[in-house]
Amino acid sequence: MAKLTKDFTNGNIPKQLLWLTLPFMASNALQVLYSTIDMIIVGYYVGTPGLSAVSQSSMIVNFATMVCLGFSNAGQVLISQALGAGKKKELNEIIGTLFSLILLIGAVLSVVILSIRSNIMVWMNIPSESYDMAMDYLVICSFGLIFTAGYNMVSAVLRGMGDSKRPFLFIVIATVVNLVLDIVFTGMLGWGVAGAAYATIIGQAVSFIFSIFYLCKNKQSFGFDFKAESFKIKKKYSKMIFSLGTPMAIQSGCINISMLYVNSLVNSINVVASASFGVGVRIDDIFNKVSQGLQFAALPMISQNIGAKNEKRAKQVVWYTLLYSGIFTVITICTYLFFGKELFMMFSDDPAVHAMSSTFVAAIVWMFPALAVMRGTNSFIQAIGNAKLGMVLSILDGVVLRIGLSYLFGIILEWGFFGFVLGYGLAAYGCGIPGLIYFLSGMWKKRKALADEM
Repeated sequence: MAKLTKDFTNGNIPKQLLWLTLPFMASNALQVLYSTIDMIIVGYYVGTPGLSAVSQSSMIVNFATMVCLGFSNAGQVLISQALGAGKKKELNEIIGTLFSLILLIGAVLSVVILSIRSNIMVWMNIPSESYDMAMDYLVICSFGLIFTAGYNMVSAVLRGMGDSKRPFLFIVIATVVNLVLDIVFTGMLGWGVAGAAYATIIGQAVSFIFSIFYLCKNKQSFGFDFKAESFKIKKKYSKMIFSLGTPMAIQSGCINISMLYVNSLVNSINVVASASFGVGVRIDDIFNKVSQGLQFAALPMISQNIGAKNEKRAKQVVWYTLLYSGIFTVITICTYLFFGKELFMMFSDDPAVHAMSSTFVAAIVWMFPALAVMRGTNSFIQAIGNAKLGMVLSILDGVVLRIGLSYLFGIILEWGFFGFVLGYGLAAYGCGIPGLIYFLSGMWKKRKALADEM
């Protein structure tokens, strides 16, 4: 079996980026499909209240997932820079430390959510028709959070090594299991929203357990020995992971908290607006996650070259990422404008939800040019290890602008549903524009590579 690690310090950049991106895009599409299946099947069997319940609770669970992903991404950057610098011994210790830390963080977050679940439900203004179902979904998925954290951790390690095929394999397994169990639990057995939640965590558990078994069996190719002592948390690397990962986790947390806030504003309208926004955000998530495959591919390529002291090549990766992202953005906007209502019809047969789809589309399309820029600049900021800047930009995006603009347009200007969605979308420019200025200015050249500290 070929080694799982890839060398991106030489070779054809556009070709390497494209072939690394495609499996990541497919993996992300399946990952979104994984959660989208819940909404489609619940919408069909349970109706609009069930659709609202899944969309709201999944956002809470996603908040915890993104916090874990922030620390996983920190480990990914360390792994890529260690590979670029040729530090193999350090690589084994980084992976072992990351494994133990992420599983521990996942367990802690699970306990926290379960402890304050009632407060979260009240704070989000969950519609009364959806409350009990939303609570069931939240509780069940929170118990399975450790599997979600584990899967994302394994995927981050493999991404750091430049491997995009194995994450795709693992998410295929999770998606197939989830689809089958969704139909059985929610449809055939009539368990409703709870059935969708059970299908979700079982699918994630199967995928995580299989990924660990697979990597352990192929540990020589993987580069981690899976010895018990190797899982010991090394103080040096845990400090680096927390130093880099805490701003990333705060970054992810701020964005998700702001999304929950906008959700609470939308929920205050009625259950139809709640379901419509939930469906719209899910569709938006599909396009965003697929384009995020570019960011996942660019990150290890840039990190390796930063670790290898090849700044010129790292910059070239960013430019090609911006080019590919721009092309994908044009396709996304056209799809929304020409097939927006049809996309909403995939999730719900409620005419009231269909009627609100045009309003959502008219507001959300303004976001995508900013996302196109962010795919290149965010991957660069993460790759060089400037997590604090990423955190500041995300606070500007997620807290200052997303909450501020949604309140301004929706409440103060009284634009209602359109204003909430427009503010939600325009906030992305608070991250995209400053990030591009930082990249073009060259200020980042003063930073010391993380690999030098290993």
